[in-house]
Amino acid sequence: MAGPQHPWDQVAERAQTTGHVVVHTSWGEWLTAALLDPELRTLLGRDWPRYREAPTPPSRFVFAVSRLVVKHTAAAVLEVAPGDLDIAYQPSGRPTLRGFGEELQLSLAHTEELIVAAVSLNGPIGVDAEVSTREMSYDLLRPQVCTEREANVLDALPDGERMARLLRLWTLKEAYTKALGQGMRRRFSAVGFHWDADGHPVLDEEAELVDDWSFATHCVHGRYLVSQAHRRTPLETRPPAASAVPPSPDAVVAERGREEPLRQVVAFPGRSGR
Repeated sequence: MAGPQHPWDQVAERAQTTGHVVVHTSWGEWLTAALLDPELRTLLGRDWPRYREAPTPPSRFVFAVSRLVVKHTAAAVLEVAPGDLDIAYQPSGRPTLRGFGEELQLSLAHTEELIVAAVSLNGPIGVDAEVSTREMSYDLLRPQVCTEREANVLDALPDGERMARLLRLWTLKEAYTKALGQGMRRRFSAVGFHWDADGHPVLDEEAELVDDWSFATHCVHGRYLVSQAHRRTPLETRPPAASAVPPSPDAVVAERGREEPLRQVVAFPGRSGR
């Protein structure tokens, strides 16, 4: 989606058809519209103090645009105005929408210019993004990322193919653990994937769990890998738009003094954040 004025009908249609949608964009495409929007403070809502506390202009811009992309995506799915929605955060850092509980689930990732947002009406969802040419140390990451089965497969691959497969595994596991609400608190080496005859990633788990999950990795702009994990549950009735009631101005002012300080998520340089 090239900006907030881009037609969002296809996003709503996708969510109605499949129960979930993944949107990608670059923060540069949104930046001018975001900074010139006189309603930016209102749109960010309770995230406004965190936006102001970001340590550098680029991190401030990424923070603002990523939250606007999430809100516009969710608003298109719910058929409400973006300003009517308020983002909250679970202890793990996972974004949610206030007032919707588990009925609607979100995930967010960004790396360099790319921002990816996912919204699901029918089960947990997670997304992760990485630069496809990112350099990583296989020897260093092998015991942290790979199960024994995965390591044996990767050991037999040529160097270039091995690194590509490792990066794909990394993004899949990040997306999967985000969908579980665990993020990097769960050891990646405890989560295994293999590829079926059609080249699709499949969990190395019990059969009844495997059937619930779908995974995919896409190449975006010829530069980024975007992986998604979605656990399918029966599509329930869409949460009523009327439940997305914007807080009163007095409530927003009162809440600003109680905001948490900005959390910095640090792992590997250049990796996507929440």
